Amino acid sequence: MARDAYSFIIPLGLLGGLCLLLGWWLVPVFFFFAFFFLLLALFVAFFFRDPEREVPTDEKLVVSPADGHVVVIKPFKIQDGPQDGPQEGNAGTLVSIFLSIFDVHINRSPLAGRIVSTNYRKGKFLIATKQKASLENEQNVITVQNEYTKVVFKQIAGLIARRIVFWKQAGDQVQLGERIGLIRFGSRVDIILPSQVTVLVKKGEHVKGGISIIGKVEI
Repeated sequence: MARDAYSFIIPLGLLGGLCLLLGWWLVPVFFFFAFFFLLLALFVAFFFRDPEREVPTDEKLVVSPADGHVVVIKPFKIQDGPQDGPQEGNAGTLVSIFLSIFDVHINRSPLAGRIVSTNYRKGKFLIATKQKASLENEQNVITVQNEYTKVVFKQIAGLIARRIVFWKQAGDQVQLGERIGLIRFGSRVDIILPSQVTVLVKKGEHVKGGISIIGKVEI
Protein backbone atom coordinates (compact mmCIF):
# COMPACT_ATOMS: atom_id res chain seq x y z
CA MET A 1 0.00 0.00 0.00
CA ALA A 2 1.32 3.46 -0.91
CA ARG A 3 2.43 5.55 2.06
CA ASP A 4 0.09 8.40 1.00
CA ALA A 5 -2.84 6.22 2.10
CA TYR A 6 -2.11 6.59 5.82
CA SER A 7 -3.08 10.27 5.93
CA PHE A 8 -6.59 9.14 4.92
CA ILE A 9 -6.87 5.75 6.64
CA ILE A 10 -5.78 6.84 10.13
CA PRO A 11 -8.37 9.66 10.50
CA LEU A 12 -11.12 7.44 9.02
CA GLY A 13 -10.18 4.61 11.36
CA LEU A 14 -10.22 6.93 14.37
CA LEU A 15 -13.63 8.32 13.37
CA GLY A 16 -14.95 4.79 12.90
CA GLY A 17 -13.66 3.74 16.33
CA LEU A 18 -15.13 6.83 18.00
CA CYS A 19 -18.53 6.17 16.41
CA LEU A 20 -18.42 2.57 17.63
CA LEU A 21 -17.90 3.80 21.19
CA LEU A 22 -20.65 6.41 20.87
CA GLY A 23 -23.00 3.80 19.44
CA TRP A 24 -22.25 1.44 22.32
CA TRP A 25 -22.62 4.01 25.08
CA LEU A 26 -25.06 6.60 23.67
CA VAL A 27 -27.12 6.30 20.47
CA PRO A 28 -27.15 3.13 18.32
CA VAL A 29 -27.38 5.23 15.15
CA PHE A 30 -23.65 5.91 15.55
CA PHE A 31 -23.06 2.29 14.53
CA PHE A 32 -24.15 3.31 11.03
CA PHE A 33 -21.57 6.09 10.93
CA ALA A 34 -18.93 3.70 12.24
CA PHE A 35 -19.72 1.27 9.42
CA PHE A 36 -19.54 4.12 6.88
CA PHE A 37 -16.14 5.41 8.04
CA LEU A 38 -14.61 1.94 8.30
CA LEU A 39 -15.93 0.99 4.85
CA LEU A 40 -14.44 4.19 3.47
CA ALA A 41 -11.10 3.34 5.10
CA LEU A 42 -11.17 -0.07 3.39
CA PHE A 43 -11.86 1.58 0.04
CA VAL A 44 -8.94 3.96 0.51
CA ALA A 45 -6.66 1.02 1.33
CA PHE A 46 -7.90 -0.68 -1.86
CA PHE A 47 -7.36 2.45 -3.93
CA PHE A 48 -3.79 2.97 -2.69
CA ARG A 49 -2.74 -0.66 -3.17
CA ASP A 50 0.77 -1.05 -4.52
CA PRO A 51 1.36 -4.55 -5.91
CA GLU A 52 4.82 -5.79 -6.82
CA ARG A 53 5.43 -6.11 -10.55
CA GLU A 54 7.89 -8.23 -12.56
CA VAL A 55 9.27 -5.51 -14.83
CA PRO A 56 11.10 -6.30 -18.10
CA THR A 57 14.83 -5.54 -18.22
CA ASP A 58 15.33 -4.56 -21.88
CA GLU A 59 16.13 -0.82 -21.92
CA LYS A 60 14.83 -0.55 -25.50
CA LEU A 61 11.32 -1.21 -24.21
CA VAL A 62 8.77 1.39 -23.18
CA VAL A 63 6.31 0.10 -20.57
CA SER A 64 2.99 1.49 -19.47
CA PRO A 65 3.36 4.24 -16.85
CA ALA A 66 -0.01 3.35 -15.32
CA ASP A 67 -2.83 0.81 -15.02
CA GLY A 68 -5.91 1.58 -17.08
CA HIS A 69 -7.55 1.48 -20.49
CA VAL A 70 -5.89 2.87 -23.61
CA VAL A 71 -8.38 5.51 -24.83
CA VAL A 72 -6.31 7.28 -27.49
CA ILE A 73 -3.59 6.29 -29.94
CA LYS A 74 -2.92 8.94 -32.55
CA PRO A 75 -0.10 10.71 -34.38
CA PHE A 76 1.42 13.52 -32.37
CA LYS A 77 2.43 16.79 -34.00
CA ILE A 78 4.72 19.47 -32.63
CA GLN A 79 1.92 22.04 -32.83
CA ASP A 80 -0.13 19.89 -30.43
CA GLY A 81 2.30 20.91 -27.70
CA PRO A 82 5.85 21.86 -28.77
CA GLN A 83 7.31 21.72 -25.28
CA ASP A 84 5.89 18.23 -24.68
CA GLY A 85 6.68 16.37 -27.87
CA PRO A 86 9.66 14.58 -29.30
CA GLN A 87 12.54 16.99 -29.77
CA GLU A 88 13.81 15.39 -32.98
CA GLY A 89 11.52 15.81 -35.94
CA ASN A 90 7.76 16.25 -36.02
CA ALA A 91 6.75 12.59 -35.93
CA GLY A 92 5.53 10.84 -32.84
CA THR A 93 2.61 8.97 -31.30
CA LEU A 94 0.38 9.95 -28.40
CA VAL A 95 -0.92 7.11 -26.20
CA SER A 96 -3.47 8.08 -23.55
CA ILE A 97 -4.42 5.83 -20.63
CA PHE A 98 -7.51 6.43 -18.49
CA LEU A 99 -7.41 5.29 -14.85
CA SER A 100 -10.73 4.58 -13.17
CA ILE A 101 -11.04 4.64 -9.39
CA PHE A 102 -10.74 0.84 -9.45
CA ASP A 103 -7.31 0.80 -11.14
CA VAL A 104 -3.97 0.80 -9.32
CA HIS A 105 -2.93 4.46 -9.22
CA ILE A 106 0.81 4.08 -8.71
CA ASN A 107 2.64 5.63 -11.67
CA ARG A 108 5.86 4.10 -13.01
CA SER A 109 8.63 5.27 -15.29
CA PRO A 110 7.93 4.10 -18.85
CA LEU A 111 11.62 4.21 -19.74
CA ALA A 112 14.90 3.37 -18.03
CA GLY A 113 17.14 6.42 -17.98
CA ARG A 114 17.54 9.90 -16.52
CA ILE A 115 14.74 12.32 -15.75
CA VAL A 116 15.72 15.25 -17.96
CA SER A 117 13.00 17.64 -16.81
CA THR A 118 9.72 17.99 -14.94
CA ASN A 119 7.13 20.71 -15.42
CA TYR A 120 4.11 21.04 -13.14
CA ARG A 121 1.24 23.07 -14.61
CA LYS A 122 -1.91 24.26 -12.95
CA GLY A 123 -5.10 23.88 -14.93
CA LYS A 124 -8.67 22.66 -15.05
CA PHE A 125 -10.21 19.46 -13.70
CA LEU A 126 -12.15 18.25 -16.73
CA ILE A 127 -13.31 14.64 -17.02
CA ALA A 128 -10.12 12.71 -17.76
CA THR A 129 -11.65 10.81 -20.68
CA LYS A 130 -12.04 14.03 -22.67
CA GLN A 131 -9.26 14.64 -25.18
CA LYS A 132 -8.83 18.31 -24.22
CA ALA A 133 -7.97 17.20 -20.68
CA SER A 134 -4.51 16.41 -22.06
CA LEU A 135 -3.93 20.09 -22.73
CA GLU A 136 -6.15 21.94 -20.24
CA ASN A 137 -6.11 19.91 -17.03
CA GLU A 138 -3.67 20.27 -14.16
CA GLN A 139 -0.69 18.06 -14.96
CA ASN A 140 2.92 17.12 -14.34
CA VAL A 141 5.03 16.65 -17.49
CA ILE A 142 8.11 14.42 -17.18
CA THR A 143 10.81 13.77 -19.76
CA VAL A 144 13.00 10.66 -19.47
CA GLN A 145 15.95 9.90 -21.72
CA ASN A 146 18.42 7.06 -22.22
CA GLU A 147 20.98 6.18 -24.89
CA TYR A 148 18.28 4.87 -27.23
CA THR A 149 15.45 7.40 -27.07
CA LYS A 150 13.56 10.07 -25.15
CA VAL A 151 9.92 9.92 -24.06
CA VAL A 152 7.58 12.40 -22.44
CA PHE A 153 4.73 11.37 -20.17
CA LYS A 154 2.13 13.33 -18.22
CA GLN A 155 0.38 12.75 -14.93
CA ILE A 156 -2.98 14.43 -15.55
CA ALA A 157 -5.56 15.24 -12.88
CA GLY A 158 -9.22 14.40 -13.59
CA LEU A 159 -12.64 15.48 -12.35
CA ILE A 160 -12.22 13.72 -8.99
CA ALA A 161 -8.43 13.63 -8.76
CA ARG A 162 -7.23 16.84 -7.14
CA ARG A 163 -3.64 16.03 -6.34
CA ILE A 164 -0.73 14.77 -8.38
CA VAL A 165 2.10 13.21 -6.36
CA PHE A 166 5.62 12.94 -7.82
CA TRP A 167 8.43 11.35 -5.80
CA LYS A 168 11.36 12.12 -8.13
CA GLN A 169 13.13 15.20 -9.47
CA ALA A 170 15.06 16.27 -12.53
CA GLY A 171 18.45 14.57 -12.71
CA ASP A 172 17.35 11.34 -11.01
CA GLN A 173 18.13 8.01 -12.62
CA VAL A 174 15.13 5.69 -12.88
CA GLN A 175 14.81 2.02 -13.71
CA LEU A 176 12.29 0.68 -16.20
CA GLY A 177 8.94 0.49 -14.40
CA GLU A 178 10.23 2.15 -11.23
CA ARG A 179 7.60 3.82 -9.04
CA ILE A 180 7.66 7.60 -9.57
CA GLY A 181 4.41 8.83 -8.02
CA LEU A 182 0.61 8.59 -8.13
CA ILE A 183 -2.56 10.51 -8.92
CA ARG A 184 -5.40 10.41 -6.43
CA PHE A 185 -8.89 9.13 -7.25
CA GLY A 186 -9.26 8.76 -11.02
CA SER A 187 -7.02 10.33 -13.63
CA ARG A 188 -5.23 10.09 -16.98
CA VAL A 189 -1.67 9.46 -18.08
CA ASP A 190 -0.38 10.44 -21.53
CA ILE A 191 2.83 9.17 -23.06
CA ILE A 192 4.37 10.69 -26.17
CA LEU A 193 6.57 8.32 -28.14
CA PRO A 194 9.10 9.48 -30.76
CA SER A 195 9.08 8.08 -34.28
CA GLN A 196 11.74 5.41 -33.62
CA VAL A 197 9.47 3.71 -31.09
CA THR A 198 7.06 1.13 -32.54
CA VAL A 199 3.71 1.19 -30.72
CA LEU A 200 2.70 -2.27 -29.46
CA VAL A 201 -0.70 -1.59 -27.84
CA LYS A 202 -4.17 -1.05 -29.25
CA LYS A 203 -6.99 1.30 -28.36
CA GLY A 204 -9.33 -0.28 -25.81
CA GLU A 205 -6.63 -2.53 -24.36
CA HIS A 206 -6.25 -2.69 -20.58
CA VAL A 207 -2.63 -2.17 -19.55
CA LYS A 208 -0.72 -2.53 -16.30
CA GLY A 209 1.96 -0.14 -15.11
CA GLY A 210 5.49 -1.50 -15.36
CA ILE A 211 4.36 -4.73 -17.04
CA SER A 212 2.52 -3.96 -20.27
CA ILE A 213 4.85 -3.09 -23.13
CA ILE A 214 3.71 0.12 -24.85
CA GLY A 215 6.44 0.20 -27.47
CA LYS A 216 9.94 -0.75 -28.46
CA VAL A 217 12.81 1.30 -29.83
CA GLU A 218 13.70 0.23 -33.37
CA ILE A 219 17.32 0.97 -34.21
